Amino acid sequence: MKYQNKVQLITYVDRLSGGTVQQLHQMLKECFPNVFGGIHLLPFYNPIDGEDAGFDPIDHTSVDARLGNWDDVQALGQDFDLMADMIVNHMSAQSIPFQDVLAKGKDSTYWDLFLTKQKVFGDKPNPDDIANIFRPRPTSPFTKMTLGDGSEADFWTTFTPNQIDIDVDSEQGKAYLDAILTTFSRNNIKLIRLDAAGYAIKQAGTNCFMMPQTFAFIEALSSRAEALGMTCLVEIHSYHKIQCEIAKRCSLVYDFALPPLVLHAMNTKDLAPLATWLEMSPRNCVTVLDTHDGIGIVDVGANGDEPGLLTPEQIDTLVESIHDQCAGESRAATGAAANNVDLYQVNCTYYSALGCDDYRYLLSRAIQFFCPGIPQVYYTGLLALPNDMDLLAKSQVGRDINRSYLDFAKVQQHAQKTVVQALLKLIQKRNQNDAFTGEFSHVMTDDRYSMRWANGTQVARLDIDLATLNAHVTFDSEVIELRSWL
Repeated sequence: MKYQNKVQLITYVDRLSGGTVQQLHQMLKECFPNVFGGIHLLPFYNPIDGEDAGFDPIDHTSVDARLGNWDDVQALGQDFDLMADMIVNHMSAQSIPFQDVLAKGKDSTYWDLFLTKQKVFGDKPNPDDIANIFRPRPTSPFTKMTLGDGSEADFWTTFTPNQIDIDVDSEQGKAYLDAILTTFSRNNIKLIRLDAAGYAIKQAGTNCFMMPQTFAFIEALSSRAEALGMTCLVEIHSYHKIQCEIAKRCSLVYDFALPPLVLHAMNTKDLAPLATWLEMSPRNCVTVLDTHDGIGIVDVGANGDEPGLLTPEQIDTLVESIHDQCAGESRAATGAAANNVDLYQVNCTYYSALGCDDYRYLLSRAIQFFCPGIPQVYYTGLLALPNDMDLLAKSQVGRDINRSYLDFAKVQQHAQKTVVQALLKLIQKRNQNDAFTGEFSHVMTDDRYSMRWANGTQVARLDIDLATLNAHVTFDSEVIELRSWL
């Protein structure tokens, strides 16, 4: 294992530290010493303030100068296992290569780097093929743009018109991705999050999402990363059985089914769907409750005639419960109400999704930490932040409800909250106990759900009363009532 089995932090550089990579590094030392084994640095490339908060890079191999430079990233990587995003599907429309394409059209040396409708479907696309394309958003997958000679081209834009899809099968596309891998390997990056990898391969006659060719692409890219000493984490929201298949063919996947299953458990005291999932869930996974995106729903839903982990009625109830728990705040940030429309996510902080209930929030984290996988905690979750309605009103971007800007003083203030101090205790207990590198088991009875890790003489256990949700954690001989930390 090239990385530690310890809790990791997910964060933007500027939104947590209020400044640079160096300031983030110093803040972590002062406010959270010996808490995290790893840091997932969300996009820190040029620019960090594009239309999609850094996920539309103009230059994927340069650090935004407002945050620092690669030397600063290297220094951070000496103290933490660093994860960086590799945005494999697209780059900014403002990038030098695409601007050259707009100016010169097919005469541009970068023409083969980008995908157009014509490249995939020919001059006379079959309407059924176009209709069959899997979409993460209700917008068209193409954006018509005028070239320098006055002609027009339909460029593939899976997410937004400012994110131009790359032809990853072209020689230029391969060279582009290799340049990113090489840059990462030289700068202390140990883990790579493959962003939107499920959309990278397009082929006529398919839905252009998670096809056999996509699996092959992910495997090949992961192998190149492994050869450079790095490990890839595949980021794909999909049907839970597809996630299990992906896990068999890559090093790490997300457990995206966990967030809605835990919310369902907290709302209904029904942990059976969670227990069912943990019978089959991948063990080579990274667990999350919250990320920079919304709370995923598609991961627990049905796939055609195949049932989901939750029924349609349970999912509807879950979504409505999120809206209700935060007094409707998430409605203003989700679906048609949001600038960045997502078909499968609810935009809300996890703390607000639980009605800002400290105990249910702490129990949710305990469940996450006892599930198989490497746990990650998003920075707003670390500080138990409620929805940021002021930022949402200012930006009109739905996901900003969960992307607060904090300076050092605000971090210090939130870190002293009782629920945050309890969460820090739980993180340190999880990190210090070697039981979590051993064998996992779980048992559901009529009145109790127990999760257990054992590694030789080291044992850790979480026991939850199904009637009351009262819980206690056991670390070897130490038994702690979870409520006692609040």
